[in-house]
Amino acid sequence: MALVICRRFPGTLCGTPSQPALIKNHINKKLLGQTCEDCALTARMISTDTRMAAILQLLKPIRYWTFCSPFTYSATQSMAWWNMRSYMWHKGQDSPENSLCCLARKVNICNTSASWRLLTTGSTLPGLEFSRASASKASTLNLHSPRAMKIDEEDIETFDSLEDPRVFLQLRPEYQLHSYNRSETCQPLSVSEGELILHKVTVYQDNLQPQIIVDYFCKLSSLPAEQHPVLLSSTSFALLCQLSVKNIHLFDAPDLINILKAFVSLGIPHSHSMLDVFETHFCHKVWEMSLDQLLLVADLWRYLGHRVPRFLKIFFSYLNLHWKDLSLSQLIHLIYIIGESRQAPQDLMQKLESLILKYIDLINLEEIGTICLGFFKSSSSLSEFVMRKFGDLACADMQHLSSYALVNILKMFRFTHVDHVNFMKQFGQIAPQRIPSLGVQGVMHLTLACSALRFLDERVMNAVAASLPPRVTYCRSKDVAKILWSFGTLNYKPPNAEEFYSSLINEIHRKMLEFNRYPEHLLTCLLGLAFSEYFPVELIDFALSPGFVRLAQERSKFEVTKELYTLDGTVGIECPDYRGNRLSSQLQQEGSEMLWNLARKDMNSKPEFLEALFLLETMLGGPQYVKHHMILPHTRSSDLEVQLDVNMKPLPFNREAIPIEDVAKLRLKHVGVSLTDDLMNQLLKGKSKGHSQGEIESDNGQQPLKLEETAKPVGSSLCNKVDRLGAIEMADLSPATCLQAPQVKLAIQLTNRNQYCYGSRDLLGLHNMKRRQLNQLGYRVVELSHWEWLPLLKRTRLEKLAFLHEKVFTSAL
Repeated sequence: MALVICRRFPGTLCGTPSQPALIKNHINKKLLGQTCEDCALTARMISTDTRMAAILQLLKPIRYWTFCSPFTYSATQSMAWWNMRSYMWHKGQDSPENSLCCLARKVNICNTSASWRLLTTGSTLPGLEFSRASASKASTLNLHSPRAMKIDEEDIETFDSLEDPRVFLQLRPEYQLHSYNRSETCQPLSVSEGELILHKVTVYQDNLQPQIIVDYFCKLSSLPAEQHPVLLSSTSFALLCQLSVKNIHLFDAPDLINILKAFVSLGIPHSHSMLDVFETHFCHKVWEMSLDQLLLVADLWRYLGHRVPRFLKIFFSYLNLHWKDLSLSQLIHLIYIIGESRQAPQDLMQKLESLILKYIDLINLEEIGTICLGFFKSSSSLSEFVMRKFGDLACADMQHLSSYALVNILKMFRFTHVDHVNFMKQFGQIAPQRIPSLGVQGVMHLTLACSALRFLDERVMNAVAASLPPRVTYCRSKDVAKILWSFGTLNYKPPNAEEFYSSLINEIHRKMLEFNRYPEHLLTCLLGLAFSEYFPVELIDFALSPGFVRLAQERSKFEVTKELYTLDGTVGIECPDYRGNRLSSQLQQEGSEMLWNLARKDMNSKPEFLEALFLLETMLGGPQYVKHHMILPHTRSSDLEVQLDVNMKPLPFNREAIPIEDVAKLRLKHVGVSLTDDLMNQLLKGKSKGHSQGEIESDNGQQPLKLEETAKPVGSSLCNKVDRLGAIEMADLSPATCLQAPQVKLAIQLTNRNQYCYGSRDLLGLHNMKRRQLNQLGYRVVELSHWEWLPLLKRTRLEKLAFLHEKVFTSAL
């Protein structure tokens, strides 16, 4: 058996030392008060208690050199190799600054002969992470080589979710009082000193005082980073952790904080069970600690990656009483912590907003980005006033606003739906230059913000479309979905549309396994493509298959019935040759009812819609001539349908307007009919005997009522006037006219500004798709646009009727 070390060195070979550095160091240097036998015993103990660990950080390697050393494995058994970097340096192979030798996290054991064997691989090893620091260093070697360009591209796509949001902590010295600084220099601890501490823990475990335990943690955390893994696997260190838990009630707040700092420095796994014990004890200490200490503790928990909901809940209760005492740096840091924890009581967030206004003139641009990200991640809103202040501050110096802060501010504008025109205009000017150097996740957020704010700037969209195809492989399924949705929503096709869409569709195929985890992303992709008139049949067939539908309903944290129904209905109209999977009739019914209930509730709450419906019924002669329903239920909005015959006269097709059982109960009212000789002649010809001129006998045997004269309505016909009474069946009047097939079907739509791109009359993707499908089904769309109809609401009734008459009958012609 042999130990395998995989490295990539240009022109340099490296392998394991024949004797591990820790054992070598220990044998060559005795500790004070130890005999040779003690040294050998300690070495054997360390060899038995530790395991090999190595971190392989490669710059997208093309080839790897793999060495198998039987001597190393036989010498160490499962011994950890602590000091690979310094060993290579002393051998003259590289300097500590330039060496790419790193500690390995995992080892592979293989059979081998007694001699060195060289293995070469030509493909990327699985599971290797790209190192941003190494890439930056390597790129300085040859900035003009293709390899360096590739590294730069990967560097752009690398995002450190832990460190990148913490950049603001470097902007003020006050942050150092209540935040963890990883770069803090401390007195380094040598290997031999670390061994002595571990030896003392083992020997004096029953007599160690709490302060000594804290001191040991602090000193051990100063060991070189490459020695941390073996320390964590040591039984002596595990014993020290047990002693800290056993004596935890004896530690004061500063002691607990120092131990937590040591945990962070050593990289204690976030799932370690002892961390829950420390959280519990910190909960008991909250009311004894200062704001700086509490923020530091919360920051350390964040750095550990261990969620502490109980501690934060008590911390936030404390803040509800002491929020006015927060300084500017404490406020910004707190908002960062709230965002990273994804939780915060809304009453506290409102108090913090008032503090933001207090310090608004002192906050810098990067801190504005931090505030926006914290509120966004915790799903907490900011007032329009605060967002406009942020927008004004950003506009004043947007050239110096970092791309990271810019993305975060846009996230909050998207969340609050605040339309800051000047901010978006300046964003449109600087974004095209920044997009090529922005990672695809940042590009996705910029694009999504544009679509959510309905802001279409062709310069921005063209820059996104041009930069994406070469690096589409860096996209997550979420990125592909949101970008396709954004382009579809804005109803915009870039100049390189074919290249853009084909690259993204191909990436969807490559990410099918990822869509099993996030099925909603596949539906978002396909709907965005449908808005833009792209219908990948294989993907649609898979998305509508019973298995995927069931998967989406079970695994997605969102309600996906509407998305499935919209996709299914769209395919049914726009893909007549499609023979793949479709939704079941039951699911179609569920989707239709869900969307109709939402649309009806929405439209019936709008006075401008109710006014239009009432006036149309008045103009045409009654509710039988206008039907409020969803002609295309899957498009999520309703219409007012009107049907006209060959003579361009309205047909009473809406038989549901007046229930049959209620006909007898209805009384005749003013019908808006002006009696003329022509009207009387038509009325006599269209009615059966037993009715006298100018009188109509009701169906329930009541005395006939006189028709009262009013002004002649615009666009009325005989059927309209009589049916407006609501007491006579149309079959008795003119069956040939009223039951004939419609010549023209009108879909009257009352639009609002949210259906258009901001500041334009260009429809958004969903609404444009709906009109496209209505046209395919033979409907003529009549638009009552908000810029025309809303001003008319203040005008006279006659002007409104004249406007509606022109819209209806001019469209029909």
